[in-house]
Amino acid sequence: MDQISENIETLPLSKYTSDAYLDYSMYVINDRALPHVADGLKPVQRRIIFAMSQLGLRSDAKHVKSARTVGEVIGKFHPHGDSACYEAMALMAQAFSFRYPMVDGQGNWGAPDDPKSFAAMRYTEARLSIYSRLLLDELGQGTVDYIPNFDGTFEEPKLLPAQLPFLLLNGSTGIAVGMATDIPPHNLNEVVSACIHLLDKPKATDLDLMTHIKGPDFPSGGKIITSVDEIREIYETGRGTIRARAIFEKKTDEIIIKELPHQASPSKVLEQIAQQMNAKKLPMLVDLRDESDHESPIRLVLVVRSNRVDKERLMSHLFATTDLEKTYRVNLNVIGLNQRPAVLNLSSMLKQWLQYRSDVVTRRLEFRLEKILNRLHILDGLLIAYLNLDEVIRIIREEDKPKEALVKKFSLSEAQANSILDLRLRQLARLEELKLTSEKEELLSESKEIEKVLGSKSRLKSLLKRELQELAREFGDDRRSPIEQVEDSKAFDEEELISNDPVTIIVSERGWVRSAKGHEIDPSELTYRDGDGFRHFARGKSNELALFLDTSGRFYATPAHSLPSARGQGEPLTGRFKPKDGADFIGIIMHNPGAHVLLSSNAGFGFVAPVDEMITKNKSGKACISISKGAVSLAPIMIQSADLDHLKVAAATNLGRLLIFDLLALPSLSKGKGNKIINISSSSFKSGEEWMVSIDVLKPEEILVVKSGNRDLKLKPAELDIFRGERANRGRKVPRGFQKIDKLIAAPR
Repeated sequence: MDQISENIETLPLSKYTSDAYLDYSMYVINDRALPHVADGLKPVQRRIIFAMSQLGLRSDAKHVKSARTVGEVIGKFHPHGDSACYEAMALMAQAFSFRYPMVDGQGNWGAPDDPKSFAAMRYTEARLSIYSRLLLDELGQGTVDYIPNFDGTFEEPKLLPAQLPFLLLNGSTGIAVGMATDIPPHNLNEVVSACIHLLDKPKATDLDLMTHIKGPDFPSGGKIITSVDEIREIYETGRGTIRARAIFEKKTDEIIIKELPHQASPSKVLEQIAQQMNAKKLPMLVDLRDESDHESPIRLVLVVRSNRVDKERLMSHLFATTDLEKTYRVNLNVIGLNQRPAVLNLSSMLKQWLQYRSDVVTRRLEFRLEKILNRLHILDGLLIAYLNLDEVIRIIREEDKPKEALVKKFSLSEAQANSILDLRLRQLARLEELKLTSEKEELLSESKEIEKVLGSKSRLKSLLKRELQELAREFGDDRRSPIEQVEDSKAFDEEELISNDPVTIIVSERGWVRSAKGHEIDPSELTYRDGDGFRHFARGKSNELALFLDTSGRFYATPAHSLPSARGQGEPLTGRFKPKDGADFIGIIMHNPGAHVLLSSNAGFGFVAPVDEMITKNKSGKACISISKGAVSLAPIMIQSADLDHLKVAAATNLGRLLIFDLLALPSLSKGKGNKIINISSSSFKSGEEWMVSIDVLKPEEILVVKSGNRDLKLKPAELDIFRGERANRGRKVPRGFQKIDKLIAAPR
């Protein structure tokens, strides 16, 4: 027992758990989640591509069931779940996910609406795409190291000899333990141009490289709206965010969305817009259609209410509230050439790849040179045989051990002797000798060129540039994601979402309020609750504020669109506001920015005030008119005309006195008591003998209607002159029979 315990290693629990966690995290980082800067691939992607090449599924081969590929991958190289492996394979086959897809698939490989909606692997077929050649063509040329697979029965490449920096071309996403990576895709031509520039100028900065790489280039298009300064910061630090928007076209009564941001789902975008339409947050939209087809993969049609709708403002709102604008995190976290994860900037990433590419090309050239030298060695032996053909034939015919005899006789190597013995009789012709001589000369010339390249950094650099340029000519394409500077998107304010339909707001004697559509309605003809009746109304638009005045001189505000419909009997204003005890709602006006209002009390005082000063969000209202003891405010009079010079004020008392004077005689205040309008003695007012009953504002072309019970006295402009005077005068009495004045109304002739 003691002997057994001596062989057992004991560790503190903290060290054991720490080591286990670190081992697991490094496994996830290196073997699962993060791509390598050399070939831009994660292990599972690298193994899929290699396994498909081993199966002969090159770009010119016949498509084969995906299940066969997945079985090959997980059986030989990647001992993980088949569903995860197939998903990685499907991602590389989706043209809307990979900028340059590695797999050419047949069947259902998913859609932008749902990238994971691909069919089961038993139903789909696949082969490698043409872009896979850029990862595989140099594989058998001594360019990379091979390592044992998970059970040691096969070998797999540690990295693939990428001829282009696929880490930038296709980008990558992944979540490791304690870190993640988010690398956007880029345009091949731009990346190649940056690599060539870096070869010419190794000290080039990230800003210099941005003259070549303008920014990411997404496979599904869309417009990148991130500023140049933000993109520069991303490339300098390796971190940041990229914003992209949909591309749309404006027509008379339609907006056609032609491209969506990367990874934006068309059905989700339509759902987001439809939800806002159902919630009546987009009154300017009347219809929504999806007209996408095989010719136009993305075609979303928004039908606007009229051609007067500001389409740019509407799209700005949709950008702010839907996936028509998306933000992508950028985190250039990769496994570098030192096999450690690190966040790299643009120049560091390209420099490391160019170093890797330089090593690959060097190994390729060395491999080729070795092959050439071996062949030249064999050719030297074959030419010796041709020069001494008779003796060679004799040795082969007569000697028991011809190989040893040949080696001894002509000082050949074993390989040379074997090649001579392997010659066929028909190859002993003179023509073959000439071919060998020609081949030797060509190989000698090639070997000298290779040696020159291997011996010169400048020649190697020139070779790298030529190869990159050739690849750009063959595989390059135009940018799909334009980069534009635009204004920030902005959602509609609540007021902007409200339609500007004409409405009539009615207030009853008991302070009940309702809103009727249109301006044609006659408020007096509406039905009211028992004991209630019509008091006041105002006409305006549904997107305006309704301003209510109570008898204590306080204003209250509420959006007109929020008021109940006139189909019912409305709701009490006391449910929305908190007036003082005993205060009644005396009048209503609609908020017209920049307009004025005449405010007064029955004590005979008043002033002109800007309507904007009457607005408040306080439920207790805003005190605007200073009311003396025993007085109440009168209904406010909206002054519609911008020209105040020609307007007159008409004021009347309960004793039948009428005074008309210039509106400009009244002061302009934001609040207060104002000046005396008509002369009513304080003693008469306090005793209740006399007070001001009504007031209105007259335009030059209007007449004044004096309402007295059921009778109306219409005073034309010439008749009004009798009652003209200075502000604060007593005025003149109206004719008998009309001296019990109920209301003054300015009316058109």
